[in-house]
Amino acid sequence: MNYGFDIIMVPLQVIIFLFTLYYFCIGFCGMWRRREKKILIPEKNFAVIVAAHNEEAVIGQLIKNLEALEYPKKLYDIFVIADNCSDNTARIAAAAGAIVHERTHPTKRSKGFALEWMFERLFKMERQYDGVVIFDADNLVHPRFLMEMNNRLCKGDKIVQGYLDAKNPYDTWVSGTFAIAFWVIDHISHLAKTNIGLSAVLGGTGMCITTDVLKHYGWRATCLTEDMEFTMKSLAEGIKTTWAHDAIVYDEKPLTFRQSWNQRKRWAQGQFDVAHRFIPKMLKEGFKQRDIRIWDGCLYLLQPHFLMISTLFIIISYIQLMFPPFYTNIYNFMPSELMTAIMLGQYILPMIILIKIHAKRKAWFYLLLYPVFIYSWIPIIFLGFIHRNEHEWSHTKHTRALSYDELMGKEKV
Repeated sequence: MNYGFDIIMVPLQVIIFLFTLYYFCIGFCGMWRRREKKILIPEKNFAVIVAAHNEEAVIGQLIKNLEALEYPKKLYDIFVIADNCSDNTARIAAAAGAIVHERTHPTKRSKGFALEWMFERLFKMERQYDGVVIFDADNLVHPRFLMEMNNRLCKGDKIVQGYLDAKNPYDTWVSGTFAIAFWVIDHISHLAKTNIGLSAVLGGTGMCITTDVLKHYGWRATCLTEDMEFTMKSLAEGIKTTWAHDAIVYDEKPLTFRQSWNQRKRWAQGQFDVAHRFIPKMLKEGFKQRDIRIWDGCLYLLQPHFLMISTLFIIISYIQLMFPPFYTNIYNFMPSELMTAIMLGQYILPMIILIKIHAKRKAWFYLLLYPVFIYSWIPIIFLGFIHRNEHEWSHTKHTRALSYDELMGKEKV
């Protein structure tokens, strides 16, 4: 019987060890930034697109924020997609200065479909743009966002993701732990991978795509996680996503655990969907192009699968402990010191990042609750796997009306 358990447990342990070690090493590479000489002359012109569904509470503040960006106004236009709206989103956005396009469709109701519809309209316009920048209606944007994207596009980047910050990190413990998770990912994943030449991943907002890429390859990203779908579709074509650390977008985080649960479940469903559709093609292209960036993209898509495997490993381990005749000595397979270092790193890295970003004291209190957020991913991932073939869009209601000046005033408190 012992050998039967070893046949299962040893391979699982090897997978867990290698996967964890890989991401631990990558995470360490996010503790610094490469020096960069930036291009400071505005050159590229942008179509700034905001996808909005019943966002009357927040859309006005974002448009006013975008109108005041530190970039020549003649080099960008602001478009709002009022997608299946039943409120005053379109009227408020137009009054604030945006060019509004109203869209209604009975079935194709996700953000991905709305963007695809808008891109088709955009390419038929008399004015053509170098890049498309996409925001969510609940966002606020750093004044130099477009200048940072101009810098990246002038250097030849085709797909760029900006820094995903939080608009309301201190409202509730849920928004606080959500913000910490994003700050951590910004550094130990996106920045780290960019530092060593791998590809970042689009985050749904604060992203910039050149129009030549969109025209040549098309958008065709309409699943529950359209950002991840487009990232992997592009990566399979050899186009990586670059990280712009100083192009900051402030995103509204969920206030309640239920909102957080529903949003993350949608992300899990979408990631399983994208993984099952794209990994075979990406593995093939990775070998064909001999491109480690594509293989790394496959590993990124497999993260939910890894969490399921880790959970299975822990469950079987407890079964072994409960029934001594079936217990084996597999824990001696790896040096305990190494596993301890990896486990501690999962908590030390977030602490280092909170120090780096000069987080307020309240964030350190939320760090105590951070494990609740992290381990709640386990049931969410399993539910996401079960419902991976469902594509019903779940809208998160946004209510945190806040101007950019008010946001900056709060951060200085």
